[in-house]
Amino acid sequence: MELSGKHIVLGITGSIAAYKACLLIRLLIKEGAEVQVVITPAGKEFITPITLSALTRKPVISEFFSGRDGTWNSHVDLGLWADLMIVAPATASTIGKMAHGIADNMLITTYLSMKAPVVVAPAMDLDMYAHPSTQQNLATLRSYGNHIIEPTSGELASALIGKGRMEEPEQIVSHIKAILNSPQALSGKTILITAGPTYERIDPVRFIGNYSSGKMGYALAEECAERGARVILISGPTHLTPRHPNIQRIDVESAAEMYSASVAHFQEAQAGILCAAVADFTPQTQSDVKIKREKGEQTIALKPTRDIAATLGEMKQKDQVLAGFALETNDETFNAREKLRKKNLDFIVLNSLRDEGAGFMHDTNKITILTKEDTMEFPLKPKTEAAKDIINKLCQCLA
Repeated sequence: MELSGKHIVLGITGSIAAYKACLLIRLLIKEGAEVQVVITPAGKEFITPITLSALTRKPVISEFFSGRDGTWNSHVDLGLWADLMIVAPATASTIGKMAHGIADNMLITTYLSMKAPVVVAPAMDLDMYAHPSTQQNLATLRSYGNHIIEPTSGELASALIGKGRMEEPEQIVSHIKAILNSPQALSGKTILITAGPTYERIDPVRFIGNYSSGKMGYALAEECAERGARVILISGPTHLTPRHPNIQRIDVESAAEMYSASVAHFQEAQAGILCAAVADFTPQTQSDVKIKREKGEQTIALKPTRDIAATLGEMKQKDQVLAGFALETNDETFNAREKLRKKNLDFIVLNSLRDEGAGFMHDTNKITILTKEDTMEFPLKPKTEAAKDIINKLCQCLA
């Protein structure tokens, strides 16, 4: 039981996803944890304290005072007792109150008194989740060091389909175990990570690019930061935003800019993970004005870009680790091993576009990690979970 003896405060708010709290409690207790529920008044409209008390074998806390006899519930004591607090489900209202310190109920005062790590699992309709105020409040919570478990996409209580479903209890427990059992193996280390696509300009409005979303690279950055590392994230154009305060993001656009930033910062890093989808070719010339449609064929002459992996492989010192990615469509293992050898990498992560749900744009990935000695295959899983497998390998190499 990985959570044996751990004290968990579970905050429940007024969301239809409150029913999942029962499953979450059962899983936490099965792992050996002791669970104390703190529920908002609105939360009691969705699930009864009697049900929660029967599962936790503890009285459920909702109000500041238990009665009129002077008995009161100490949020300070809860903050000292807990090894971790999780708010699941967390509504937009509660997230806003947490972000701005509006302590008008027992759950918020407990959060403000919490000494332990705090995890937030949002649950709401897609438009509420996407609203700028909600996203700003989540960014504020992240800046405080809180852990945000992103909601998933699917059918919502409103019958709309989109992002807003609270993550499943099994995945939430995995996050909790990772936080409480993390050895902080990367504490004091600097990790350089490249992510996203590059854009190679043709003229002021057109470019040569690719379909990379940056999701895998950003997941790797978050995982390294969670394990104590300082992360230098060199990012091509993407809508993603790093969450952890230990991540320093450097924005670039072209392959040349990513090359310069990577070379400049690799010397200060103990490891580098080259996850970006960098263009192999760039236009020989770039027009300063928009190229007009002309009759007949148009030809764009291309020249090779500078090879980031090969350059860093040559720069690599004995105490540095360098990992790369290979996205292949055929002869996958052979091509990946050739890249591993030619670029002087310690290991390489192979994706195949022939695997459904892997590669660009997806929230999932199916990876194979190759070294000079062995091959490790992993099943299709969320990119956040695939990132854990990759960083586990990185930690082994650094050790």
